[in-house]
Amino acid sequence: MFEHLRKPWKRLIAPIARGLVSMGVTANVVTVVGAAGTVVVSIATGLTGWLLPGAVLLTILVIFDSLDGSVAALTGGGTQFGAFLDSTLDRIADWAVLTGVIIYFHRTIASSDSSTLQNWSEIGMYAALFSVMTSFVTSYARARAEAEGHEAKNGIATRSDRLVIILVGMALTGIGLPPAVLACCMILLAVLGVVTVWQRIWHVSRSMSTSPRPADPNHQ
Repeated sequence: MFEHLRKPWKRLIAPIARGLVSMGVTANVVTVVGAAGTVVVSIATGLTGWLLPGAVLLTILVIFDSLDGSVAALTGGGTQFGAFLDSTLDRIADWAVLTGVIIYFHRTIASSDSSTLQNWSEIGMYAALFSVMTSFVTSYARARAEAEGHEAKNGIATRSDRLVIILVGMALTGIGLPPAVLACCMILLAVLGVVTVWQRIWHVSRSMSTSPRPADPNHQ
């Protein structure tokens, strides 16, 4: 949904990327620092329940994470290892953000005497757990399709869309709205995740049907 904003966003952060390059910061350093920061802030947010500060810090880290591509472009276009590292650590960051939400809901269930709050927190926790799966399958579907010589970047909810949904839900709950708001965001995330996985499978199925060939045994 937000993929069309990628180019203007890259132009907006270009001055920051140029500043990092001038200081000698490499794209791989940006990738590692962004992922490590995301893990620490996400877990801390879940444990403390400070959702608004957590959402703000995670938004900054998401911005920082998107800088690695711009830094790479300014320093020779990046390397294969850099792309591999970025994709791998993105999966860790995605897990961390949802884990922070799961921890928050779990602690809310344990500390609340309200059955309504507990029920919504349970729904949100299970929806977030389910979304961990759809998030990883969405990424895996693209990687496996590319390994077989096809492309699978399509889908209603890409990584940027998923992060926006999570961070908006955290921020709204953090400013005083009930946890049910964050739970609804997790339900939306789970539903869109299923749709995205289906869209990618359908797209690759149609693409492969036009030029069928045996599977590469090295990829099994």
